[in-house]
Amino acid sequence: MLTLNTLRTRFGVVLSIVIVLALLAFIISLGPEMGFGNQDPVVGVINGDKVTYTEYLDEYETVKASNGGNEATDEQADALARATWQSLVSKHFLIPDFGKAGIQVSQDERLSMLSGEHPSQVYYSMFADQQTGDYDVQAITTFLSQMNSNPQYQSLWDYINSQAILERLSSKFAGVVKAGTYVNSLEVEQGLTAANESRNGRYVALPYNTVADSLVTISDAEIQKYYDEHQSFYQKLPHRSLTYVVFDVEPTDDDLKALEEKVMAAGEEFAQAEDIRAYVRKNLGSVTENYISESMLSEEEAVMLEGKQYGPILKVNEWVMSRPVDIKEAPDSIGLSHIVLSAANASVADSLMTALKGGADFAAAAAAHSAATTTAQAGGDLGVLPFTAVPVELADDLASAKVGDIIKAEAGEVIQIFKVTRADAKKKHILVGSVTFPVEPSSATRRTVHSAASIFAVDGKGSVENFNAAANAAAITPRVARLQQGERSLSVLEKSHEVARWAHGAKKGEISEIFNMGNAYVIAMVTDIDDSKVAPISEVKLNIEQTLRRDKKFAMLKDKLAGSSLEAVAQSAGVEIKPFENVKFSDYGVGEMSLEPRVAGAVATTVETGKLSAPVQGYTAAVVFVVDNVNKADAQTAEAEKVLRQTNLEATATQASVMALQRMVEIEDLRGQYF
Repeated sequence: MLTLNTLRTRFGVVLSIVIVLALLAFIISLGPEMGFGNQDPVVGVINGDKVTYTEYLDEYETVKASNGGNEATDEQADALARATWQSLVSKHFLIPDFGKAGIQVSQDERLSMLSGEHPSQVYYSMFADQQTGDYDVQAITTFLSQMNSNPQYQSLWDYINSQAILERLSSKFAGVVKAGTYVNSLEVEQGLTAANESRNGRYVALPYNTVADSLVTISDAEIQKYYDEHQSFYQKLPHRSLTYVVFDVEPTDDDLKALEEKVMAAGEEFAQAEDIRAYVRKNLGSVTENYISESMLSEEEAVMLEGKQYGPILKVNEWVMSRPVDIKEAPDSIGLSHIVLSAANASVADSLMTALKGGADFAAAAAAHSAATTTAQAGGDLGVLPFTAVPVELADDLASAKVGDIIKAEAGEVIQIFKVTRADAKKKHILVGSVTFPVEPSSATRRTVHSAASIFAVDGKGSVENFNAAANAAAITPRVARLQQGERSLSVLEKSHEVARWAHGAKKGEISEIFNMGNAYVIAMVTDIDDSKVAPISEVKLNIEQTLRRDKKFAMLKDKLAGSSLEAVAQSAGVEIKPFENVKFSDYGVGEMSLEPRVAGAVATTVETGKLSAPVQGYTAAVVFVVDNVNKADAQTAEAEKVLRQTNLEATATQASVMALQRMVEIEDLRGQYF
C-alpha cells in the first residue's frame, strides 16, 4: 500500500507542474494588461514594420518629455501625436534607407555635434542656456549624470540623439540632391527671355459655355477609360463616413434667472471682502500678472482706480466682477539697464552693488559680469518699458525708483541688478483681482437634454433609416462627416477626439455611445467604411465628365477659329477682338481672361509677330491670338538669372526628393482607434 510519503515523492513534481501551468494560464488570460502573450495591438505599419501599441506609447512619452511634457489641450496632444508618428517614420524608414544609400553619421561626427564644434539645432534647443542663449556643454554633463538614476532620461537621451542624427542625415541627403542640380546656358537664356520680355497683341476667345452641354455626349466607356489611365490623380487615404446628431445643451430662462440671483449675492459678498486675494482664490478667480494702467481700462472699469468694485456685469457668456488688489503710483514708463548673475554668485552681486552705488561704470560692469550676453554687449541696456510690463515682484522697488537708483532683485536661481535710466511722471496703476461666473445650463437642464439623447440612442439603433427616423422624431437634423485614416478628430466638430477614436474601431451601421462635448451631447453612426486607396469612379465621375466635355468642346470650337487673319476669325465667329498688354511667361492670365496660364504661356513663348497662332485649349475658352510686338528690357542679368534659377532648382529638387521618399514608403496608420 502506497504511503502518503510515497505519493508525495512520486507525484510531487507532477502536482507542481499542474499548479504552475494553471497559474500560467491565469496570467496569460489577463492578456496585454499584464504584458503577456502576443496581444500588443498593432497601431500602424511603416515600410513593412509593425508598430505596436507599446512602441508608439513609449515613443509618445519620450517625445512629450522632450517638448516639456505639455499636452493640456487637444491641439498640443495632436502636435505631439504628429511628432511621434514622424519620429517612428524616421526610425523605421528614413534612417535605415539613408544608411542603404551610404549616408551616415559616424560616432566621431555625432560627438563633434554634441560638443558644439559642428553645431546641431537639436542639441542646441535642448542644452542652450535659457538666460544667455549660449550652447551649454556643462548642461549635457549634468543630464548624463542623472541617467543612471532615472530610466526616463535614458530614453529621452536616445530620442535626442536619434533626432540629431536624423537632422544631420537629412542635411546630407539635401546636400547630395543639391549637388546633382545644374542650370545650363539654355535654361539661363530662356529665363532671361521670360524675365526681360513681354508681349502686346490681340486675341479672340470662344468660351466653352457657348456650346450647349446637350450637344456633347460623354459615354460611360470614355469615363472609365480616362479613370483607368489617370488613377494616380485619384489616390486617397482610406476613410469612414459618419452621420451624427448634436443635442445642444443651452441654459434655459430659469437657469439664467437663477444664475443672476447667485451672481448678485456673490457681488455683495465680494464688495465686503477684506482679503481680496483670499476671496478670489476661494472662488477660483484670477489676479492679473502685471499692473494695469488707466489707458488699459474702459470708462466703466476705471472706477477701480479709486478703489471701487467693477461689476458684476454680464460680458458675452460670463458674469465678471473685479476689485483692485493693490494701487500704486508708478512711472508710466521706466528705462532700465541690468546685470544678470547666477544665485550662486551672491557675493559677486553684493560687491557689484557696493561698487555701483559708489559710482562705478554700470555698462562696464555689465559687459564684464552679466550672464545675459545679448544685453551685456549693450552695457546691460534693456530700453524703456511700460510699467505694465514690469514683473509684479519688482513692482515695489521700481514704483518708487528715481533715475540713477541701483536695485537688486532675486528670483529663483537668478540675481538681477538694475539701474534706472529713466522714470516718467507717475500715474495710478492697479493689480486687479477678478471672479467670473460662466453662463451655463443647470444640472437639471443637462439631465433633460441627456434624457432626450438617451431615447435617441435607443431608437436610432440598427440602421441608417432608424437613425434618421429618430432624428426626425427629435426634431434634429443629422450631419455628415468623413474621417480619414490617421485623423484624430472630425474637422467639422470641435473637441471630437473621442468620437474619432470610437469611429476608427466601429463597424458599419454601429451606433455610438453618448459623447459629452461640454455644451452638447453627440451620437454618431458609421455609415460607410472605404478601405480603398483610390477614389471610386463614382466620386470623381463628375470631374472626369467636365474634363472630357471641355476637350470635346474645344475640338468643336477650334474649327471656328480657323482663318487667314484674326479679323477674319472674329468676323466668322461673330465675336470681338480683344487686346492684351505686357504678357510675361510668369503671368496666369491674358487680357480679360484672369486665369488662363496655358494661354499666357503660349503668348509668352511666341517668337514671330503678326502671325495668327494655332488654337490654344484654355480652361474656359478656345483661343487664338496675334503678338503685335515684343517689349524688351534689361531687368535681369545673365548672372543674376543663373543664381536665381540655381537657387530655385535646388529648393525644388530638395522638396521633390522628400515627396519621392514619402511615395516610396507604405504607411498604414491605425492609431485612431487607440489614441
